[in-house]
Amino acid sequence: MTSLFKSSPGRRRGSDLESGKSDNADSDSDTFYIPSKNASIERLQQWRKAALVLNASRRFRYTLDLKKEQETREMRHKIRSHAHALLAANRFLDMGREQGAEKPTAAATPAGEFGIGPEQLVLMSKDHNVASLQQYGGAQGLSDLLKTNTEKGISGDDDDLLKRKTTFGSNTYPRKKGKGFLRFLWDACHDLTLIILMVAAVASLALGIKTEGIKEGWYDGGSIAFAVILVVVVTAVSDYKQSLQFQNLNDEKRNIHLEVIRGGRRVDVSIYDLVVGDVIPLNIGNQVPADGVLIAGHSLALDESSMTGESKIVNKDANKDPFLMSGCKVADGNGVMLVTGVGVNTEWGLLMASISEDNGEETPLQVRLNGVATFIGSIGLAVAAAVLVILLVRYFTGHTRDIRGGPQFVKGKTKIGHVVDDVIKVITVAVTIVVVAVPEGLPLAVTLTLAYSMRKMMADKALVRRLSACETMGSATTICSDKTGTLTLNQMTVVESYAGGKKTDTEQLPATITSLCVEGIAQNTTGSIFVPEGGGDLEFSGSPTEKAILGWGIKLGMNFDTARSQSSILHAFPFNSEKKRGGVAVKTADGEVHVHWKGASEIVLASCRSYIDEDGNVAPMTEDKELYFKKGIEEMAKRTLRCVALAFRTFEAEKVPTGEEVEKWVLPEDDLILLAIVGIKDPCRPGVKDSVQLCQNAGVKVRMVTGDNVQTARAIALECGILTSDAEDSEPNLIEGKSFRAMTDAERDKISDKISVMGRSSPNDKLLLVQSLRRRGHVVAVTGDGTNDAPALHEADIGLAMGIAGTEVAKESSDIIILDDNFASVVKVVRWGRSVYANIQKFIQFQLTVNVAALVINVVAAISSGDVPLTAVQLLWVNLIMDTLGALALATEPPTDHLMGRPPVGRKEPLITNIMWRNLLIQATYQVSVLLVLNFRGVSILGLEHEVPEHATRVKNTIIFNAFVLCQAFNEFNARKPDEKNIFKGVIKNRLFMGIIVITLVLQVIIVEFLGKFASTTKLNWKQWLICAAIGVIGWPLALVGKFIPVPKTPLSNKLSALKCWGKNKSSGEGSL
Repeated sequence: MTSLFKSSPGRRRGSDLESGKSDNADSDSDTFYIPSKNASIERLQQWRKAALVLNASRRFRYTLDLKKEQETREMRHKIRSHAHALLAANRFLDMGREQGAEKPTAAATPAGEFGIGPEQLVLMSKDHNVASLQQYGGAQGLSDLLKTNTEKGISGDDDDLLKRKTTFGSNTYPRKKGKGFLRFLWDACHDLTLIILMVAAVASLALGIKTEGIKEGWYDGGSIAFAVILVVVVTAVSDYKQSLQFQNLNDEKRNIHLEVIRGGRRVDVSIYDLVVGDVIPLNIGNQVPADGVLIAGHSLALDESSMTGESKIVNKDANKDPFLMSGCKVADGNGVMLVTGVGVNTEWGLLMASISEDNGEETPLQVRLNGVATFIGSIGLAVAAAVLVILLVRYFTGHTRDIRGGPQFVKGKTKIGHVVDDVIKVITVAVTIVVVAVPEGLPLAVTLTLAYSMRKMMADKALVRRLSACETMGSATTICSDKTGTLTLNQMTVVESYAGGKKTDTEQLPATITSLCVEGIAQNTTGSIFVPEGGGDLEFSGSPTEKAILGWGIKLGMNFDTARSQSSILHAFPFNSEKKRGGVAVKTADGEVHVHWKGASEIVLASCRSYIDEDGNVAPMTEDKELYFKKGIEEMAKRTLRCVALAFRTFEAEKVPTGEEVEKWVLPEDDLILLAIVGIKDPCRPGVKDSVQLCQNAGVKVRMVTGDNVQTARAIALECGILTSDAEDSEPNLIEGKSFRAMTDAERDKISDKISVMGRSSPNDKLLLVQSLRRRGHVVAVTGDGTNDAPALHEADIGLAMGIAGTEVAKESSDIIILDDNFASVVKVVRWGRSVYANIQKFIQFQLTVNVAALVINVVAAISSGDVPLTAVQLLWVNLIMDTLGALALATEPPTDHLMGRPPVGRKEPLITNIMWRNLLIQATYQVSVLLVLNFRGVSILGLEHEVPEHATRVKNTIIFNAFVLCQAFNEFNARKPDEKNIFKGVIKNRLFMGIIVITLVLQVIIVEFLGKFASTTKLNWKQWLICAAIGVIGWPLALVGKFIPVPKTPLSNKLSALKCWGKNKSSGEGSL
């Protein structure tokens, strides 16, 4: 079992497959290792086969169900095959229509208050029947039948929404119900050892009643049966509560929010609230939320691979191919759609309904803990087998004594019923040792702490999409963060502008510039402005940059609706993060064609050959004038302003392509006339400097990767603390995307560690940086919001998508969604990631202490005296404290600032550190020593020599049991802070921990004082209680003293590995002589 002793490349950055290294043969040979992303089916099957499992249905509950995963793939294949068949049929019908063989389509049949029914809509959408759509009057005619408006949408009042949901259905699909409590109860009963104990309990019960009568004979068997039932119920309750938490989180993940147009304004609604007739604007990265038809679009292209399985991008046209399928992603362009089908009336809805049950996911830490559990369990099984053999041999050879001191078994004299009863008791003890020794709850503690962490992270504005991301975030060594919206507030306003050849304000602009700027701003945008009918503030929609420029347009005197009606769009080139600009060609009322461009100031300026001067005349762009504008851009950038340029050019109307050719038209981007350069202020988020500093102190380097001007990026980086001085603002600390892009892989690897800020970067530059950092051994977290960020989010160890500004494509490629787009929330995720690992280590230390102490005490006692001081019922109670209650108490500790004072946790850091070994061995040695002394000399030490031997032994064993349990209760405090001297820091705030300690102590008092026959205990006097409490309390000062004992920095695993290698080398050397 090697995973227990793995050394960590997280600190020494050695070989690691996940970080991009290819020389990691060690991880390949480790059965209990899986990568944090994209583990192969073979790897998943490998560790399952190797794990020692007592209850497979419980142990593998939160792992990927490989059989169900196969069924899901087959279901997807069937539905995709259906989609392929429909596409083929449509192509055949299209050929028939071209030859005039088309059959007439049935007229629209009214349904309720609407002019067309759901059946006809579903049939038209599924068949992609363009002829039917044209018969209904196209998108416009269909909107009339559905009582909606292609520009203003539906009214959106409650009555209208209810009518539409009643007639056409809601945008939901039936989900398979989650497991009920009884199912969890049934699963908990599948534990092999508990089944054996229950069988033994029934046999003991039957024999006891037969030999001693029902009044006295039921205690032994009944108490074991009750203890088993208690363990089963507590386990089921804990598992059921975890399941409910995961269900709630999964509901949050599915609840996509999007913009729809209702009553003329854009409003944010849940995907579940969409109705037939809704009008939805679509932009790059959006998911098509329902089936529908395209009203209008510009260069709109969809990725339909989620439905068809083909990665081919499909171009959509409002006339020839207007049908949009739910679940597809917008790969390029923009458009507006009319919803025609929702919920199960869509192919996507049918697909989701058929595979709606979540299919689990195992995490690397969970798999490693399965390895630890297998290792410990194997030892426990061997010990239990040894105890069983020793006790049986001693019993049948007459060496086991009864309470009166005589042999328990005498050949030929002891009744067969007594022999069977005694043997059952021996088997019960051995099996109970297995229950305690095999830490079945250890891997499940990961699930518990992840469920707890995920719920708390929601409150900290982080939605976890992939469980393993919680763990991996604790290992992050670098965060590549966007600037806009993450480090800044994303609240943009135009505060400065250059127009007419000089720095100016809106009131000084000549009419020519004003009219052209208004035309370009109104048409070259994906945003909009809503004017409330009763007056009030204007409502802006779109990206923050779009809203800022629209606001500047209003200052110029723009009436948005009027400006859009004065010209018509011929063709559009949506903003592209690679080219850093977007354009539109419009035809004015007098027949002129204007091509407007908007984008990164220095890029647009480089394409300008002239500008409009302060008199409104076109003037040539001289070198001096270009230099003047460049200096203006640089000055604004140095003051953290984002610079955007507006330019245009005229184009000959007769050269504009017509028909289908217009969609292929590449808008001219040379010989532009500069209209204006605006400086947009986006303030840094309050507290972001402290958050960056916290990361740096924690050994996590923060890097800014932005599409903004290098000077803007530098100014923001200095303000945020990413750059600490002007001395750092040279290459490679501050680098431009194109410079990094032009390097070879080897050159990038040399400087990637030093990069703090990358300006004017494209999404591909971000991907190259992530790949280089991972090759360098870093665990990389990346933030992203755009569609083109998806490859970097997928490639990174942890992809963090923005919840507000992020597209659905980015969110689906991510592991965690930052709901408030705030960098401070990213830092909180790091804290939680480290907390997950720290909490598991606390639980391991606590559980192994109990394991070692219980095993050693019982084994030594069994070998020496043929009896064990801890009975089956007592061990089951200890197991309950250790597994379920211990996990609840320690695996749900909230994160502390102390965690951010440590370096990142290596992904293969030894689960049991040298500090844990020290703490564990001190406590276990102390407990074993004291309790064994009590076991062998307890009668004399406790002054019980004059008592009846039977009573004296019972008191001694009760004190051993009581002291053992109290030792564990007090040791839980020690486990809270493995490397801190003050173990009580923050303990009062953790109500769950204190509650479990109190419950444990109260139940222990009840067991000892009131359940004597049930638990094989007897009442203790106050002095004996004080002795037990003192034995437990001594564990506190002992732990404190132990923390002054230095431990070697080199992990024990390294020394064992070196010893193993030395042994191999020596043997190979001898063989060669």
